[in-house]
Amino acid sequence: MTFTVLSAEFVSENNTFKKGFTELRDFAADCLIEGQEAFRHRGEAITELAGLARVARAEGWRLIHAISALATPTAPVSRAAYDHIAGVICAAAERHRTDLDGILLSLHGAQVAEHVEDGEGELLRRLRAVVGPDLPIAVTLDLHANVTRLMTDSAQIWVSYKTYPHVDLVEVGSHAARLLQSAMAGQSRPATLRRTIPIMNEANSGRSDKGPLVPRYALAREEEREAGILAVSLNAGFPEADIRDLGPTVLVTYDSAMPAAETRAAAIADAHARSIWDNRDQVVNIFLSTAEAAAEALAHDPANGPLVIADYADNPGAGAYGDATGLLGALLDAGVRNACFAPVIDPEAAIELHRHAEGETVTLPVGGKQDPAYGGGPLILTGTIRRLSDGSYRGDGPMLGGLDRSFGPTAVLHVDGIDILIVTESEQMLDRQQLYAFGIDPTRKAVLALKSMQHFRAAFEPIAARVIVCDSGALATPDVTRRTYTRVRRPIWPLDKMVTFP
Repeated sequence: MTFTVLSAEFVSENNTFKKGFTELRDFAADCLIEGQEAFRHRGEAITELAGLARVARAEGWRLIHAISALATPTAPVSRAAYDHIAGVICAAAERHRTDLDGILLSLHGAQVAEHVEDGEGELLRRLRAVVGPDLPIAVTLDLHANVTRLMTDSAQIWVSYKTYPHVDLVEVGSHAARLLQSAMAGQSRPATLRRTIPIMNEANSGRSDKGPLVPRYALAREEEREAGILAVSLNAGFPEADIRDLGPTVLVTYDSAMPAAETRAAAIADAHARSIWDNRDQVVNIFLSTAEAAAEALAHDPANGPLVIADYADNPGAGAYGDATGLLGALLDAGVRNACFAPVIDPEAAIELHRHAEGETVTLPVGGKQDPAYGGGPLILTGTIRRLSDGSYRGDGPMLGGLDRSFGPTAVLHVDGIDILIVTESEQMLDRQQLYAFGIDPTRKAVLALKSMQHFRAAFEPIAARVIVCDSGALATPDVTRRTYTRVRRPIWPLDKMVTFP
């Protein structure tokens, strides 16, 4: 039997502490493609869509793709942008309502819009109003999801990433598609239960390379091989979103047609939730100040490779502005040489540099323009323009392999021994091609200062002699007390110390 499946990607992770809104142009800067054309751009890359496509081909699905809309994490989605994208998805469901056997959505799980704090739950509510309560819906999630009750009440199948850096997207897409196939064929009757933990995020934000969640991910994979257990998802949460349902969750999708599966699912979920709670203060990262990180950089011997410094707090991937200057200023003050600092998201500086030519010496303010209270104000820098570019590159690493991306107008400004990558569009460091494409060879640098929390490790840790992590005080600082929360449910750890977990 041939099944008809509606698919869509609507992915944004939204920092409610950031000024402004995510507009349609921000989705277009990353990916905004309607219809089947999305498969040409994303169907063979490292995406959930690629995993979905493999299963669809193998099972002979008639696949109707509504839209692929993805934006780099930033401020909440504007109402206009949200309603447009959600409208495309719901309109496709309405057009094909009588033909659909299932729906598969690639979402994030930490989407906040201008008018609703649960973007994914609202989308699913609208879809259910179109297709009714029983049609099988499968959803893939980033593991940095804040999963609400509305979300799990509105779809039967949930599969989250189990890697951070996120390198299992194809696997996750395939997993969700296989579960959807089983449900549509009547071979299972999936349902999902949810457990919440009263903390703001998992201690290490879900790291899968080091820390207490590593054996938990391995155990989850083993549990998914048990009869009746279809998917086990450990979501670390996203603390940069001030919403009621902020925090880690455990989701277990099980076959409700199988006797005792729900009881086993509950036991699995409870054990994982208890472990996350018990390890809430077991932090793996050692956060250095900007001065401490600069001192490490100055002392580093590059004989065995570069020192990689993660500018953790200014990670654009967590919705930070990406223009904090605290770490860059410290490196310059310390006299660090043969270094790279990437990226500084500063459209004004990028435009100004494009008014000049490669080889010219220019003086201009760089960075620190969005909110100097988080990570420092502008630096007046004099340097030589080493590269001007339209910002285009094609990823070839574990996260961006096969994807065409662009920083927008981009320049490399060389200042006192440091190559500074100045870009227009927001993006964290995920792939070495984000440097190679602009004339910077990361293997020949003594120091690589990269704006990213964890994803940089997939591409850059293999060439690093050592990795250190810096809290530059920017918007995504791990010190949650620097942000004023008004919506999150209370009590919650670590804002409240007297919290119990039943």
